Amino acid sequence: MNFETLLYQQEGHVGTLTINRPQALNALNETVLNELKSFADQIQSNKDIRVLIITGSGEKAFVAGADIKSMQGMTPKQATEFSLMAQTAFNSIEAFPFPVIAAVNGFALGGGCELALACDIILASEKAKFGLPEVTLGLLPCFGGTQRLPRAIGLYKAREMIFSGEFYSAEACKELGFVNRVIAPEELLNEAHKLAQIIASRGPVAVAKAKQSLNTGTELHITDGLRQEAVLFGELFDTKDHNEGISAFVEKRNPDFKGE
Repeated sequence: MNFETLLYQQEGHVGTLTINRPQALNALNETVLNELKSFADQIQSNKDIRVLIITGSGEKAFVAGADIKSMQGMTPKQATEFSLMAQTAFNSIEAFPFPVIAAVNGFALGGGCELALACDIILASEKAKFGLPEVTLGLLPCFGGTQRLPRAIGLYKAREMIFSGEFYSAEACKELGFVNRVIAPEELLNEAHKLAQIIASRGPVAVAKAKQSLNTGTELHITDGLRQEAVLFGELFDTKDHNEGISAFVEKRNPDFKGE
């Protein structure tokens, strides 16, 4: 994969995607958003990947937000299309069948915070700062922030964060409930890879089904969610990975999952 603003590496079953515009603090412009969508389309055919890590280039920023300069002079129609472009890219990331870990190494503001919220797990550097400061520009979060944040931390806390436009420390965001762990900056990627390797060692079909149950079931009435959970559980009994997992348990050995 060759991109202008993205770097991709894969070791075994773990991929690492880096937003690579350090001179602009990895801000999201149309090029980055188009390339994120293109990356999402291409990675779907990669049968070897089981976990993806997303991070930002440099030490200062994960993604400092949308590229404000690129928004100057937009018409209402162009602004709506820009928002929909970003939402499409982030929706594609959220819909990956495998887990996505955001390794937030610095500023995650506006679109950067919204990108992290589209991931399944957020690990943050002690130096990371999160925020949705769009109201300070006379705007509102438009890459999914008004929808994903309240689902992550509750409506009342999300209102305060969005209405104030204030920045929040990684520790404060952990207390709010949408950052999983706060890690020393020099250990962030190592810890992300450790977690990714643990997840990648589990049954990939089972992990994918669990992600499906979590992501869609929480939007259902609990009765329907429980029914979906049972159906997905049953579907796993028709997989080779299920047979391998049970056999390995009985034989007291580590399973060799193939994702089948």
